[in-house]
Amino acid sequence: MTSSARDYSALAAKIKTWGKELGFQQVGIADTDLSAAEQQLQEWIDEGFHGEMDYMARHGTKRSRPEELVPGTLRVISVRMDYLPENRTTVRERLDDQTAAFISRYALGRDYHKVLRKRLQQLAERIAVEIGPFGYRVFVDSAPVLEKALAAKAGLGWIGKHTNLINRKAGSMFFLGEIYTDLPLPIDAETTNHCGSCTACMEVCPTQAIVAPYRLDARRCISYLTIELRGPIPEEFRTAIGNRIYGCDDCQLVCPWNRYARLTEEADFMPRHGLDTAGLIDLFRWDEATFLHKTEGSAIRRIGYERWIRNIAVALGNAETSTKIVDALRARIDDPLPLIREHVRWALARHCSNERQPHRAGAQASSTS
Repeated sequence: MTSSARDYSALAAKIKTWGKELGFQQVGIADTDLSAAEQQLQEWIDEGFHGEMDYMARHGTKRSRPEELVPGTLRVISVRMDYLPENRTTVRERLDDQTAAFISRYALGRDYHKVLRKRLQQLAERIAVEIGPFGYRVFVDSAPVLEKALAAKAGLGWIGKHTNLINRKAGSMFFLGEIYTDLPLPIDAETTNHCGSCTACMEVCPTQAIVAPYRLDARRCISYLTIELRGPIPEEFRTAIGNRIYGCDDCQLVCPWNRYARLTEEADFMPRHGLDTAGLIDLFRWDEATFLHKTEGSAIRRIGYERWIRNIAVALGNAETSTKIVDALRARIDDPLPLIREHVRWALARHCSNERQPHRAGAQASSTS
């Protein structure tokens, strides 16, 4: 069939059906005009809100102009896939347990990059079976792509005040992926914004990282501090981190729309190696070989062993004082890695200070604003 004779509306409908058969909860199609998002991105970078994430500025306009990244791109097929492995009540209970190691729920299972990339590739191959060879490239959070802006244009949701994408029927706890293509598919309508006057996400943020509606200062964000930041975590934010050792879900847990968040049906996103119920002390005792084994195929591995232990040391410093915690910290007081050693000594000082009072994780949020 020639391109002129092809029914692209029918093809778009088939693509959405095939996408759902592959496990995506929703598939949408957008054009490549991201001019508004481009301006917002540049303002964000100019403010320095990206911190050490130099890659956000490194590729110039390729991030906001898909046709520059992949010449010939006319449309973007955007998909989402639910990842929440347990109900929000259980998540909050873990977050409230000072001795528990809290890991953002998206990172408990298999690395989502691999899962979504494979499914997107299968979707592209299914399209090729239908119409023959066509131009495309698959992306999953691994290249200069404005995935949330594209997903919003494709009708998958709106970008909330916490800067995550929100869907009225599914909340915000899902992954995004894209196929850039040269097919002139019909585009989907954008959804309207339904945040209204709600500021729950801004108020709950332990470090007050959402400095204005739709404006996130990553340098204050716990996800940035525990994942992206390579050096010491600034002391002004350490107590507010509480027991969060990899990422932070607070702004999503409090979002009213996440009462509609659906539990994942993907086996790959189920918790592995007991990381959903692990204790801080147990994880703190891991050597590097154990870390590499337990995080094989996981998104967690990207931060490396040194930052992993750094984060746990901070969390142990925020827990209520106990002999077990103090002993665990003292066992690493002379760690050969300076970054670990510095955070261990900070944590020990917290426990050994006569002025220190028992507290709950994250209770110091107001002191960091």
